Amino acid sequence: MAEGTDTDLRTAPSASAKDTKDVQDDYLHRRTLRRGSAGWLLLTGLGVAYVVSGDFSGWNIGLSKGGFGGLAAATVVMGIMYACLVFSLAELSAILPTAGGGYGFARRALGTWGGFLTGTAILIEYILAPAAISLFIGDYVESLGLFGLTSGWPVYLACFAIFIGIHLWGVGEALRFSLVVTAIAVAALLVFAIGAFTDFDASRLNDIPVDASALGSNSWLPFGVLGIWAAFPFGMWFFLGVEGVPLAAEEAKDPVRSMPRALAISLSILVLLAVVTFFAATGAHGSAAIKDAGNPLVVALQGDDGPTALSRFVNYAGLAGLVASFFSLIFAGSRQLFALSRAGYLPRFLSLTSRRKSPYLGLLIPGAIGFALAAWSGNGGRMLNVAVFGATISYALMALSHLVLRRREPGLERPYRTPGGVLTSSVAFVLALFALVATFLVDKDAAFIALGVYAIALAYFAFYSRHRLVAHAPEEEFAALAAAEAELARD
Repeated sequence: MAEGTDTDLRTAPSASAKDTKDVQDDYLHRRTLRRGSAGWLLLTGLGVAYVVSGDFSGWNIGLSKGGFGGLAAATVVMGIMYACLVFSLAELSAILPTAGGGYGFARRALGTWGGFLTGTAILIEYILAPAAISLFIGDYVESLGLFGLTSGWPVYLACFAIFIGIHLWGVGEALRFSLVVTAIAVAALLVFAIGAFTDFDASRLNDIPVDASALGSNSWLPFGVLGIWAAFPFGMWFFLGVEGVPLAAEEAKDPVRSMPRALAISLSILVLLAVVTFFAATGAHGSAAIKDAGNPLVVALQGDDGPTALSRFVNYAGLAGLVASFFSLIFAGSRQLFALSRAGYLPRFLSLTSRRKSPYLGLLIPGAIGFALAAWSGNGGRMLNVAVFGATISYALMALSHLVLRRREPGLERPYRTPGGVLTSSVAFVLALFALVATFLVDKDAAFIALGVYAIALAYFAFYSRHRLVAHAPEEEFAALAAAEAELARD
């Protein structure tokens, strides 16, 4: 739709009611997703797919920050944060089942600024993470000797082109593909655990040398108590991304019932995989051996005897896990961008959808940005740290949204209610703030890069887009309804 037509949306009060309705209908018709494409099983698979690559690589770096005990404690604390956040999001997604996800929740609770801050933080996470994962896919392709390729821009370009192409084909096809690849990755993790536990030795868990100068250091906490805090971002890698499930709400079957169910089941699966992977990998070859490895599960299996048939299988499966997360994170980023664009927070043309109801520009433009970042930077770890910074901001704001809505609108219809109520979301809020601070302990440069991107986005919103919002976008209508009800209550 041309910008001129979008201007008509803002000046519509001067037109007739029929003309206004026609303009609104045409605007939304060109920005429509395919409803009813995903049931609870596909949504559960999507939740696991977001995260599963973190089981194959990345979490182990936390061993170099906190040792086995420090990373174990960090994983438990971050697991509690995600559990509390997921239960809070289950309630929010049942209240507002739209593609806006976190932006929509915060828009209702915290206003336009809160909505934009939350949506932008989510976008930072979901644009940077696929770029980083494309680099890891390149490393796996090179290490496996697939087709004689080396890690470089042709591999990154192929990743974005092939998997964005599947998304453009249609959401149902995309989610089914994601479910299959995710199932392969999960099966491989279970096979890995069986093989690794046959060589398990508890004495290897705490074999990292102790830093005697660190406060509270011992064999289980070789870097002291502060090491637990520093390991928070890596404990998150076992769960990072599961909060993106509500972004599929507009394309889900019966989202009010299926969304809470999918969130709970996917988190349960991720907890099981985290426990099994963590203990099996560290106990098979030792924490010290895998703490800096790019492919810790492979290193844990092959030990000092070189590659084995099982380690090669896990190596290939690791590639499947990376593909699953890369593929699903592209989906999540496109839906958040779609919702923000449809409501006018970002340029509106980004929310146009194709005949197959895919937000094609919302897929292609972030994909082009991700490819450019991957080809230019080559630093996957730094990009993931930037993504984690954005994620922690969004977690705090989404948990705060639950708190505000519970206090401000206690009578709001809630088809699903968070167990523990405001106590649950309060725990998520506080722990998210601790995790945000922890990102500065791990990578200050990444945190400041994310802040710089945030500042540019906020300037765009402050000086331009907040004056051009689309009042009849679903998330905006929901917030306007709340404001009208509050006005009536005051009268």
